[in-house]
Amino acid sequence: MAFGLIHYNTPGNTFAEFIAYAAGAGFNCCEVMINDVWPQDAPFDPERAREAKAILDQYGMFASALTANNDFVQLDAAAIAQQVARMQQVAQLAKIVGTNVLRTEGGQPKDAVPEDKWAVAIAGCLKACLPFCKDMDIRLAVDNHGYVTNNPKVLLKALELADSKYAGSNLDTMNLRWWGNEVKDLPAIYKALAPYVFHTHMKDGSGARADYKGAALGRGEIPLLVAVEALVAARYKGVWCAEWEGSGDKGQGYADCLAWLKANCPG
Repeated sequence: MAFGLIHYNTPGNTFAEFIAYAAGAGFNCCEVMINDVWPQDAPFDPERAREAKAILDQYGMFASALTANNDFVQLDAAAIAQQVARMQQVAQLAKIVGTNVLRTEGGQPKDAVPEDKWAVAIAGCLKACLPFCKDMDIRLAVDNHGYVTNNPKVLLKALELADSKYAGSNLDTMNLRWWGNEVKDLPAIYKALAPYVFHTHMKDGSGARADYKGAALGRGEIPLLVAVEALVAARYKGVWCAEWEGSGDKGQGYADCLAWLKANCPG
C-alpha cells in the first residue's frame, strides 16, 4: 500500500510546491483537489490536468484520488442531470492525472430535499453516474463530510441503495466525531463502513463542532488503530491518506502523520 496526503492545509502555495514538499517528506502519493486541475469558475480545460500529471511524474508521485466537489443532495431531475454531466467531466480529469477514484461529496442540506430523503437523493445521483463509471472504470468514494454524510445511517443507506461496486466510501476517521458521534461509537461505525471503503482520510483530533481541535495522527482521541484493524479485516487495498488540521508548522504536522502511518498501517 501507499502513504499519501491530501492537498489541503499543506506547505506550498502552488501545486508544484506542494508536490515538491510531499515527495521530499517521504510521501509517494496525494489526493489532488479539483481546484488543482479545474479552478472555480474556469472553463473546462484538460490541459491543467495534464500539467498536474507531469508534476506528479517529475517527483515520482501518483494521484490516489481526485476531489469532485459535487452536491448529490438533489431530487430535481434537471439538477441531477447537471451534477452527473459535471461528474463525468471530473472523471475525465481523474483519468488524466492517473486515478480512478473520485472523492465524492454527499452534498449540502437544502430546503428542497427533506432530511429523511438525503440518503435516497444521494443514492439516486450515484446510480445516475454508474453508466459512465462502468465505461471509464471510475469509483465514487463518498466522503463522510459536513452535516449530511457524517450521519452513518444516511451514508450507509445511500451506499446500500446504490448497490454497486463503483459506489463506496472515503473514510474520514475524525469527521464522524466532529459531527457529534461519540468516541465509543466509532469502532462500530468503522466496521460497518469498512467493506465500502475505496480511500481514506486518516485524521485525528478531539471534540465535536465548536470544540473540535485537530491533531497529528495518534495524538487525539480517535481510535485510529481500530479503524486500521477494521479496514485490514475488510481487505482494504487502497491508500493510507493523511489529513492534518492541527495548529503549528504544517510541514511538521504532516511529517508526524506520515511517521504514524508507516508505524501502524500495512505498507
